[in-house]
Amino acid sequence: MSGRTSARARATVHGTGGETVVLVPGGGGSGAIWEHHQVPALTASGYQAVTVDHPDGPGAPPLSAVELAASVRESVQALGLPPCRLIGHSFGALAVQELLLDAPQLATQAVLAATRGRPDPVGVAMHRAEQEHTGQELRLPPAYEAFVRLTQNLSPRTLADEAATEEWLDMFEVAALFALSADPDRDPRHRVHPLTRDRLPAYPAIATPVLVIGFADDLLAPARLGREVADAVPGARYLELSDCGHLGFLERPAAFNEAVLGFFTTSPPLPGGPRAL
Repeated sequence: MSGRTSARARATVHGTGGETVVLVPGGGGSGAIWEHHQVPALTASGYQAVTVDHPDGPGAPPLSAVELAASVRESVQALGLPPCRLIGHSFGALAVQELLLDAPQLATQAVLAATRGRPDPVGVAMHRAEQEHTGQELRLPPAYEAFVRLTQNLSPRTLADEAATEEWLDMFEVAALFALSADPDRDPRHRVHPLTRDRLPAYPAIATPVLVIGFADDLLAPARLGREVADAVPGARYLELSDCGHLGFLERPAAFNEAVLGFFTTSPPLPGGPRAL
C-alpha cells in the first residue's frame, strides 16, 4: 500500500480523511512493519494510518524511550495532525507510554502491545549480553541471526508449522542481509537501547484510555509485565492473545486487529474534540 511520505517527519501517511492512528514500531524495526496487516485493516475501517520510523539510523547512537517519544511528537506536529490514537509495539510502546505522561494532549486513545513498565531478570540478562556483543563489534552471520530472531520472537505453535517456519526464516535472513548491505561495518539490530527503568510508579498519572495487549508466548516482553502496566494505568484494559510470541501482531494479525478496532469503537476517546499540540 502506497502512502505520502514526509522526510521531515520520518513518517508515512496511508489513506485520506478519517481519524488518525499513529503506529510506532519496536526497536530495530521500521514503520513498514505495520503495512503488512495493520495499515490495511485500519484504512479499510475508515482511519488514516501514519507509520513512524525510528530516527536512529545506521551509525547513530540508540535512543531512549523518552527520546523516541520526542521524535514521535515531532513527527505528528510536522504533519499537522490533530490528537491521535496511538499504537506502540515493544520499545515503541515504551515511547508511547512516555508520550501519555509528558504530552497527554497528543493522544485520545492508546494501544500498548508487548510492553513492560520495569526491567526483569531475563530482560537485564539480554541487555548485558547485547552490550557485550556490541562492545566486541561482532556480527552474527545472517543465517544465525535469522535463527536467533526466529526463536526469540515466535510462538511454539508457529515453530511447529514447518512451512511457516521456513517462510519466517527466509524473511529474517533477508532482513539481516539487507542490514549488512546497508551498514557493512555495524549491524544496527545489535545496537543497545538503554535498559528499561521502573516506570510503574508514574503510570497512575496516565489519563488516556489504554488497551494493553500481551502475547502469551512472548519471551522478550513477558505478558505478565504488560499486565502490570495495565494494572498501573487507571481504567486500562488488558487482553492476552494466545499462541503468539513477541511479534504477535504479525503471527495472529486478525485477532490483534480485531482487538484494536474493537477498543477504538467501544472505549470512547477523551472528550473535547481536537486540542492544540
